[in-house]
Amino acid sequence: HERMISYKAVLFDLDGTLVDTIDDLADSMNSVLADMNLPTYTVAEYNFLVGDGIRVLAERVLPADRQDGATVARCVAGMRAAYEQRWANKSRPYDGIPELLDVLTKRGMTRVVLSNKPDDFTKKVVATLLPDWQFEQVVGVRPEGPIKPDPTGAFEIAQSLNISPDQILYLGDTNTDMKTAVAAGMYPVGVLWGFRPAEELTAAGAQTLIAHPMELFQFLNCDC
Repeated sequence: HERMISYKAVLFDLDGTLVDTIDDLADSMNSVLADMNLPTYTVAEYNFLVGDGIRVLAERVLPADRQDGATVARCVAGMRAAYEQRWANKSRPYDGIPELLDVLTKRGMTRVVLSNKPDDFTKKVVATLLPDWQFEQVVGVRPEGPIKPDPTGAFEIAQSLNISPDQILYLGDTNTDMKTAVAAGMYPVGVLWGFRPAEELTAAGAQTLIAHPMELFQFLNCDC
C-alpha cells in the first residue's frame, strides 16, 4: 500500500462485516410483514435492503401504497420488537473475525465499532456475539442522531480517540460504509464476505477489497 501511513485504529461496521446477522434480520422483518398481510422477501433480497438503519429498511420493504407515516412507524416498532426476540438466533461472527481480533488485540491496535443499528442493539450484539474482545468504543444510531453515510459518528470517534482520521482503517461491506469512510477521511477497505458485491464497494470509494479478515494485515507494519 503506497502511502506508508502507520495506522493506529480499525473502525468496523457491524452487520455484514464483523457479524453475519442477515438471517435474523430477514426472519424478524418477514414476521412483521406477514403480520401486516404484506409480501415478504428472501434472505438474498435482504442483503440489499438492510444497511441504512431500521427506518430506511421499513420504507424499502413496504409497498408503495403503504408508505404513510403511521404504517412506517408501525413497521419500525414491529421490527424492533421482533428483532429483540430473534437477534441472537442465527447471527455469528464471520470466519476469520475471531483470529483477526486476537491479533489486533495482541498488537494493541485500537478497535471501534460504528453501526447503523440502533445503539442499544449494537452494544448488545457486540457484547453477546463478540464477548472475548474489547472495543474502545461501540456506537450505534441514537435517537435523532445521524446515520451513515453521514460522517459525524466517524469524526466523533476519531476525535475522542485523539487519532487523525487518515490513521484509521475503515472496514465495511456496503456503499454506505465506503461513502462514510471517504467523507471522514479514513482509509476505506471493502470486505467481500458481507452483504454487497465488489462493484458496489469500488464504485463507492473502496481503496482496497479483502476477501478474508486476515488480509487486513497487509496494512499493518507487523509480522502478523
